[in-house]
Amino acid sequence: MKLVYDVKDKPKFAQLIVFAIQQLLAIMAATLVVPVITNGRAGLVGEDAMSTAAALFGAGLGTIVYVLFTRAKSPVFLGSSFAFLGSMAAAFAGAVSAQLGYVGLILGAVFAGLVYVIIAVIVKFAGVGWINKLMPAVVIGPTVAIIGLSLAGGAVSDLQTAPAGGDSRIAIVCGLVTLAVTMLCSVFGKRMMKLIPFVLGILAGYAVATVFTVIGNAAGIDALKVINFSVFESLLENGKVTFNTFISVPDFTFLTAIKGVKEISGSYVATIAVAYIPVAFVVFAEHIADHKNISSIIGKDLLEEPGLHRTLLGDGVGSMVGAFFGGCPNTTYGESVACVAITGNASVVTIIAAAVGAVIISFLNPFVAFVNSIPSCVMGGVCMALYGFIAVSGLKMIQKVNFENNRNLFVASVILIAGIGGLTISFGKVTITTTACALILGILANLMLSKAKED
Repeated sequence: MKLVYDVKDKPKFAQLIVFAIQQLLAIMAATLVVPVITNGRAGLVGEDAMSTAAALFGAGLGTIVYVLFTRAKSPVFLGSSFAFLGSMAAAFAGAVSAQLGYVGLILGAVFAGLVYVIIAVIVKFAGVGWINKLMPAVVIGPTVAIIGLSLAGGAVSDLQTAPAGGDSRIAIVCGLVTLAVTMLCSVFGKRMMKLIPFVLGILAGYAVATVFTVIGNAAGIDALKVINFSVFESLLENGKVTFNTFISVPDFTFLTAIKGVKEISGSYVATIAVAYIPVAFVVFAEHIADHKNISSIIGKDLLEEPGLHRTLLGDGVGSMVGAFFGGCPNTTYGESVACVAITGNASVVTIIAAAVGAVIISFLNPFVAFVNSIPSCVMGGVCMALYGFIAVSGLKMIQKVNFENNRNLFVASVILIAGIGGLTISFGKVTITTTACALILGILANLMLSKAKED
């Protein structure tokens, strides 16, 4: 595709700030929800609960690490990984205290990161030729499509949800306004509008949701209440905004983990290793798919330059850093990739600015509160475009695949049906995700039929 800003381009400062905010809005909701889900699964409340601000800080710092390892050649943001949700819950389930659970979060990220480091060393000496043979376009294309399609249910569910308890039809209106403004700005907008369609779409949806909520509160009509403004109450101290409520240091994971170090045992370390290491191999497959997708968007093969070994090191070490501060291992975000593709802005400087912004914002309570107040239906409208674009970009990869050949037809069919059908396989506390299952089946089918002659 034609890029407005290429990988090495540097937007003007004022534009850069807006572009960075757009990247943050695209990835922030998913990044913040990972610690929230873990808190629910592990029963963490009060002071023991994981900090969303710390997760955001870890994502920003992890992205900076990734940019350094990839020599600023890969325009993608790293956010909290959903693949490790089960592993994170297991870290607390096997711990004698919440403090030890936080130690487990860091240990687990180290184990997962070391898997990436080991694979990176192998790739450095063996090259990436075997990757391309193992996962050609007929395998990677449908897999990337599944990454987007597997998220479709979440987008539609969010579209129908009003956090303040309003009617789902009102929520859908707000979400569709968001989607409509995003599409219109991207297709018909002038240069700047085309570059920030998601910012404008979210603001439009938020404005409509605010109007509905204000009317609902004033008239006592619960069906019109969309936004839950109670999240802003944390900014008040005796009815006033103070320095302490405006700026605060996130509850970093390592600060709590220090208190649980003395409780570490060999059996607990083994439990963490079993919970994290197998998942790291699964996420490796998704790492390949994501970077194949990014490569197709920017027109440069990232597996060759800067090299798969560098992207793996960036992802692995970035995960360690992210978990050390925020508890959540990181991964390349499809929302970030889709944002690059739709806006045509592949500038790595934008990614760096977004990462720095995430670090700074994690200390600013008003911004975190604002993001938490964005209603699910508004983000659902945005995600319909983001997730849909991921799916379409995967389908574009198979445009030149010969589907007159039954081998290719079977391979793509297996991936699509396994992915859309939601196939998962669990071994104890380890679950192979839908995307990973689809990719593995596709690889096996491709290898099984690889000796078939071209028609």
